[in-house]
Amino acid sequence: MIDSLCDQARIEDTTIACLYCDFIAQQEQTITSVMGAILKQLVGRRGIPLYLREAFQEGTREIGGRGLLLADLTRMLRMTIASLSQVFICIDAIDEYLPKHLPELLESLRDIARDSPKMRIFLTGRPHVRRVIQRIFARVVVIPISPNTDDIRNYLEMRFDRDEEQDEAMDNDLRVDIVRTIMDKMSDM
Repeated sequence: MIDSLCDQARIEDTTIACLYCDFIAQQEQTITSVMGAILKQLVGRRGIPLYLREAFQEGTREIGGRGLLLADLTRMLRMTIASLSQVFICIDAIDEYLPKHLPELLESLRDIARDSPKMRIFLTGRPHVRRVIQRIFARVVVIPISPNTDDIRNYLEMRFDRDEEQDEAMDNDLRVDIVRTIMDKMSDM
């Protein structure tokens, strides 16, 4: 999907911001860091507009250089998106985002999208976050994706074939058992 959007961006005047939520980095992935990363990507190719420079300078002059607040970032995102032709914000593995902050992140994105008809949001995640997303976004298109069992089997076989230590650690019965167990677990999903 991202590759397709990037191809489209080369042809049309489309700007794309992509993020990956990482379970290991949950504490660092705050709402302001995510919004800041999106903003950085949206202005990255065009140069930093004066209103952004002034806002960052103002934030660093305050006591302790507190940085920008969420309200500042959402205002700047609205202004930036309004200056662009078409915007896609893609967040992969949204289910890995810190659950207690997920509603606030989604609400912030929703509020920006309400004011930005040229903006589209694309989220990927496991099914358990669907309810949260559907509660916050009125119009959600859900595209279920499930793994192709032949692709998984081929991938496992390729990995086994490339394993230089397989002769020492694994016989054919164990290899067959591993593939069968993984395929059984997949069918339970």
